[in-house]
Amino acid sequence: MKYRQFGKLDWKGSILGFGVMRLPLIDGDPSHVNEEEAINMIHYAIDNGVNYIDTGYFYHNGESERVVGRALKNGYKEKVKVATKMPLVIVYSATDFDRIFDEQLRRMDMPKIDFYLLHGLSANSWHRLRDLGIINWAEKKIVQGYFDYFAFSFHDEYAAFKEIVDSYDNWVFAQVLYNYMDVNLQAGTRGIKYANSKNLGVVVMEPIRGGVLTKKPPESVAKVWESAPRRMILAEWALQWIWNQPEISVVLSGMSTMKQVQENIASAERSGIGKFNQAEMTLINGVREAYKNLYPIPCSGCRYCMPCPNGVTIPSIFEIYNDGVIYDIPNKGSTRYRDTMLDDHRGDLCIRCNKCVEVCPQKIDIPEWLEKIHELLSTPSVRQQTSPPK
Repeated sequence: MKYRQFGKLDWKGSILGFGVMRLPLIDGDPSHVNEEEAINMIHYAIDNGVNYIDTGYFYHNGESERVVGRALKNGYKEKVKVATKMPLVIVYSATDFDRIFDEQLRRMDMPKIDFYLLHGLSANSWHRLRDLGIINWAEKKIVQGYFDYFAFSFHDEYAAFKEIVDSYDNWVFAQVLYNYMDVNLQAGTRGIKYANSKNLGVVVMEPIRGGVLTKKPPESVAKVWESAPRRMILAEWALQWIWNQPEISVVLSGMSTMKQVQENIASAERSGIGKFNQAEMTLINGVREAYKNLYPIPCSGCRYCMPCPNGVTIPSIFEIYNDGVIYDIPNKGSTRYRDTMLDDHRGDLCIRCNKCVEVCPQKIDIPEWLEKIHELLSTPSVRQQTSPPK
């Protein structure tokens, strides 16, 4: 296993972290984890050098934290650092801070946590938690010895990311969505470089986009892959591209099988900063462009349409919709829109002022697409359309 300096801490994290959110199941129910196999996988990862374990309140409907606690008995906890997260969507008042945190300690059967994160911060949720006194609460918990370090995971735009980083001097790291397709989405490459400039650790989630980057690619994308200067499985291409970047501290993988654990550990051992040559960087850029050429909405992500006067996050909505089409995952697109897109950012808030249309270089009929996308993705089952709305 290889290790990297973790921000400002006197500690090095394994470049591969175990994201405990896609564990093997007994019957397809996320709550019914195959605990024996899951613990074997976690133990194998730790025995082979992984020293960062990431879980969260909602993962596997709460079972993830319990499984992590059980897996780290008998001396395994001393070999790793554990991160879990406060679920902001069920925080209604400051009294919820202790209630939730105490429940998490009981689930994990631990007296303290190494890293405690605010889960899925956005500008709005950060302002709300800040005003409820989350910083004072966290600092007291650290002094009392209940967790060592405070951090956050993030789902919003770059401007919000920069604001959150700058709002508090004692963040230890930021956890961000990042992969070779999402260089401009959310915090993106700019956010990673900014966090690194502030001496924060950077933990990457969704390095293979929830598995879609390992699916059999469309014909036009497959042709680009055929020109690869060396042969690797698709998951390894995605991981190696991220590990090539010096700003990254840990890459999380939500591993579901022992084979995935073994493959990812072997891949981590082959990684290194600067190991991607120019031909390989050109290949990845070509794959990205080949995928984008399949987008039904020709949005380039230039963001000239932003900010929307009514708060609609136009590029993010188009990204979700386009992804559902090119990766053939329409129902996942619906879930992502309904569950992760904030209510005050969704397409139904468009008031057809047409300011976005006036500045769009691609001449996209943005209001029409927003209406159609909201109609399709705000319901649980969708069939996405690739032609412009009429």
